Amino acid sequence: MAPAQSSYIIVGAGIFGVSTAYHLIQKYPNASITLVDRDAFDADNRVAASWDWNKVMRADYDDPVYCELALEAQDVFTSDPLWRPYFHQTGLYWMCGRDYARDCIKNFERLGRNNDITLWPVEEARKMFGGLFNESDYSNVEQVLVNKTSGWVAAGDCLQAVTRRILELGVKYVAEEVATLQFDRSNRCTGVRTSNGNKLHGSHVVLCTGAFTPKLLELSAASSGLDDLRAGSRILAGGITTGMTRLDDEAYTRFADMPVGIQGYTAKKAPFVGSLPPTKDRELKWWGQKIFKNTKEVVPGRWVSSPPAEADYAQWEISTKLKEDIFNVSSVFYGSEAAKWKLEKHRICWDAFTTSSDFIIAPHSTSEGLYIATCGSFHGYKFFPVIGKYVVQMLEESLSPQLAGKWAWDRERPDPSANPDWPSVEMKDLLDPVRASRL
Repeated sequence: MAPAQSSYIIVGAGIFGVSTAYHLIQKYPNASITLVDRDAFDADNRVAASWDWNKVMRADYDDPVYCELALEAQDVFTSDPLWRPYFHQTGLYWMCGRDYARDCIKNFERLGRNNDITLWPVEEARKMFGGLFNESDYSNVEQVLVNKTSGWVAAGDCLQAVTRRILELGVKYVAEEVATLQFDRSNRCTGVRTSNGNKLHGSHVVLCTGAFTPKLLELSAASSGLDDLRAGSRILAGGITTGMTRLDDEAYTRFADMPVGIQGYTAKKAPFVGSLPPTKDRELKWWGQKIFKNTKEVVPGRWVSSPPAEADYAQWEISTKLKEDIFNVSSVFYGSEAAKWKLEKHRICWDAFTTSSDFIIAPHSTSEGLYIATCGSFHGYKFFPVIGKYVVQMLEESLSPQLAGKWAWDRERPDPSANPDWPSVEMKDLLDPVRASRL
């Protein structure tokens, strides 16, 4: 049980870390809570996956656990004054397969929310929302699921606002990169050492470090000699490209009230792709089909996937192949309309994956005092308002057996070949060729 006077070092100020601090400080206002991140929370650029222009807010899951949790989070987004300004309830238009749609409907019915969600034949769905998706590619699409209560969140703005709130409540923030974990003679985790050489101590160290987690555990295993710290096959760092176009007045008039558009989990196995409505700056966003890993030797003889070593993860350096990936996705939704648009912004976003896309929210089995809360698998943001509540339950050893098993550090893991969103290609194979000669 985590006592009220415990001290907490939370590494990573994305949605897992900030939500954990948010729920901890409210439940234990006298606890010492320190949030550590390589970037300032209000920096113009951050590497956190949750620092983004916008993210999808939906509860349309075939998995009943995530459906229920997402509805819980959505209810916070629609009712709480802290969260409500950042949620745009534009609706969602999902081109999917029959089985996926059926299971989503069943989950909503079980929770008494079946009025929120409807299914449509493709030909009827094409006419909805002013025909915005009439030219979409419906290959292998069996039905269209429409949920008018879903939408999107102004992600970076919301993350910053909630972080400001927890600082007002007494959470401390340290803007330094964590180099390794620290341990005492009994191998208990006692804190972290930053790249600047500073040491931060706490009775509970919670890693909410996303795509950096496997590398951090490798570095800590090498420095401590605790080989079993390593993530091994539990976690894989993966990247995806996003792109945006700025709409002119005519296009904005048509697209201003559009829903989130998603295609995926169709009759053909393929990663799901999506398009988000325009932001306040009239920028419409897509994410690509290619989800990739970046396998590197982080310590001698140890190879793991991790974001590029640059301080900003080289997130703005987008190859021709990855730009083409975004352009191809734009035509999936808007056909010939997309050919008129110039994609002006691109970013590579990194996250931590598990083979089943389930989170890890659990004590680390090797070291007392060390806890893991990460692995959003590119679907974690929508749980921002509530996920920290479950991390706190994990720290208190009060997490339900169902969730404790689903999110355990050591658990049975399915083969990733069944996961269409699993990072399956190497980033190096998607980069532009390096010119070797000036001849």
